[in-house]
Amino acid sequence: MELQKFQYDNKTVKMFAYATILWGLVGMLVGLIVAIQLYLPAANLSLPYTTFGRLRPLHTNAVIFAFVGNGIFMGVYYSLQRLLKARMFSDLLSKIHFWGWQLIIVLAAATLIMGKTTGKEYAELEWPIDILITLVWVVFGWNMFGTIIRRRERHLYVAIWFYIATFVTVAMLHIVNSIEIPVSFWKSYSVYAGVQDALVQWWYGHNAVAFFLTTPYLGLMYYFLPKIAQRPVYSYRLSIVHFWALIFLYIWAGPHHLLYTAVPDWAQSLGVVFSVMLIAPSWGGMINGLLTLRGAWDRVRDDVGLKFLVVAVTAYGMATFEGPMLSLKSVSAIAHYTDWIVAHVHVGALGWNGFMTFGILYWLIPRLFQTKLYSQKLANMHFWIGTLGIVLYAVPMYWAGFMQSSMWKDFTPEGQLKWQFLDTVTKMIPFYIARSIGGALFLTGAILMTYNLIKTIKVGTFLEIEEDEAPALTSNYQSHSKEHWHRWIERKPIQLMIVSLVVVAIGGLIEFLPVFLIKSNIPTISSVKPYTPLELQGRDIYIREGCYTCHSQMIRPFRSETARYGEYSKAGEFVYDHPFQWGSKRTGPDLARIGGKYPDSWHYNHMIEPSSMAPGSIMPSYPWLLEDQLDANSTMSKIKAMIRLGVPYPAGYENIAIQDMEKQAKQITANLKKDGIETLPDREIVALIGYLQRMGTDIKVKASK
Repeated sequence: MELQKFQYDNKTVKMFAYATILWGLVGMLVGLIVAIQLYLPAANLSLPYTTFGRLRPLHTNAVIFAFVGNGIFMGVYYSLQRLLKARMFSDLLSKIHFWGWQLIIVLAAATLIMGKTTGKEYAELEWPIDILITLVWVVFGWNMFGTIIRRRERHLYVAIWFYIATFVTVAMLHIVNSIEIPVSFWKSYSVYAGVQDALVQWWYGHNAVAFFLTTPYLGLMYYFLPKIAQRPVYSYRLSIVHFWALIFLYIWAGPHHLLYTAVPDWAQSLGVVFSVMLIAPSWGGMINGLLTLRGAWDRVRDDVGLKFLVVAVTAYGMATFEGPMLSLKSVSAIAHYTDWIVAHVHVGALGWNGFMTFGILYWLIPRLFQTKLYSQKLANMHFWIGTLGIVLYAVPMYWAGFMQSSMWKDFTPEGQLKWQFLDTVTKMIPFYIARSIGGALFLTGAILMTYNLIKTIKVGTFLEIEEDEAPALTSNYQSHSKEHWHRWIERKPIQLMIVSLVVVAIGGLIEFLPVFLIKSNIPTISSVKPYTPLELQGRDIYIREGCYTCHSQMIRPFRSETARYGEYSKAGEFVYDHPFQWGSKRTGPDLARIGGKYPDSWHYNHMIEPSSMAPGSIMPSYPWLLEDQLDANSTMSKIKAMIRLGVPYPAGYENIAIQDMEKQAKQITANLKKDGIETLPDREIVALIGYLQRMGTDIKVKASK
């Protein structure tokens, strides 16, 4: 058979590798800063662009989409060409993909620190960037499928199945979750509200972890682990079960983030059931990866890249066992809103994604530059420093989570809450310090790796064009009677894509349709009214400043929570919340019933200097809110957008909204003046106070203690 000569494009792989290293350092550095801010409020610098509420979304987006995202594309562009025996479909598309993705990252960083955010976790980017993400993702898929179509290898290897499922599922998740009504160029409102928005958001949020942080990295595991170990994958049949079971089950599990909330019980239970079932395919993948190393453990001892990959796969197994356990209602009652969840997430992020990326980089860079790694000693030092960093990060957070939950739920013999919420905050300080030390070690390891790889690159010669040869793909292929049934779909990439999309769409449809179509699933409350214009503006400031990163607005039906905060939350309370603000972490207390609990002057002083109202508080101060003028000109467009979303304002209300806003603002400034505080009614602090005083006042609230 005649062999065809062709070339691989290594330049795009190199560019994504460089971007992975750069953004990894940036994301980890920002993570270290926000970790320090949790016990050293002065590190917020009392500036609008450096507060925890703005830097925390920057950290998560930088790590997920910049570090891991570029790591995915680096691995996919390298492995896809070699698995298909074909150069990437288009060099132009590769360049557009690379530079388009970097533009998204830069725009994300700039807008997030400026407070341009939707307030939806892991999906904070505003609508222009959402559109750009969609376009660049299409370019990536076009390039990938173009390469697959003109391949020289008939069967699609298991890694490519995961790449295809990643492409179609991320596209579906991003588009559905990002449907929003633009108010201005950098402001929009989610089309979903309250319970509906919560379900869609955590369907997206959980599966962003599944199909951005997991499935593409499983594809990389299936390629790079056998490649580096020079061993075949342990079980082809297990990889089939792993793939189809994982993508089918994962999509259903989102509601386990919403246990004991106002989401219907059937949806919560559905999330629990499928989360528990996820253990099987997840561990099937881990076992397949680790057993691939049978007979190759000497190589693991000698190859630093394999060391990183072994720990990565082990961390994947730990995280995917812990996740289903956390989905059990009895465990969620302890862990949710605590630092336990922070530990769980970072075992996956640092161990699975971080170490997998490091291992691939240590193997890949010397090959791209045709040389040996500059220093095995430095690489081994990185391995042990990074491993110690993960342990020092995770263990204190697990400990802190248990302590938080215990203290929140602790009662005296007389039946009174034993601890004030602030007591639980100050007790966390030593654990937060330990966590930052662990993060600093992990970052130090990444810096060592960067130095090591730079030195490797300097002594090497980059192989931009790599030559190879393979037989042409012929159409007269004859299958054999003993061939595995799955080979059929492996030869048909379009059918594989369509079937993957159908498999992942089933769970989403079954979750959403009852909530969207059956009105009784979200019973209305007649006393719940739309936000006034001032309150709506204040809510937008609350979201802009990232208050949702530390405060929840969801009181669960536990004795400890109703005693501390008041009446538990009802689904009908959130029907005008675009987006919902239930939160996922309580660094500060829940705010669902904060309205009317304190006078306006308390909130004013609390925003100037939190510790003046709550000694020992770790909350940053927000002095600019006292000086910055409220953007009243945006009021009309915001009310119009809400009307388009179905919020029942009176006909033509947008024309008188500003007058109503000014009237309410003057009332708040009058209240402040009674307590000796002089301020103008058009300051942002007035709008924020209006929103805070509204929270939870639409329904009758039991007296809280």
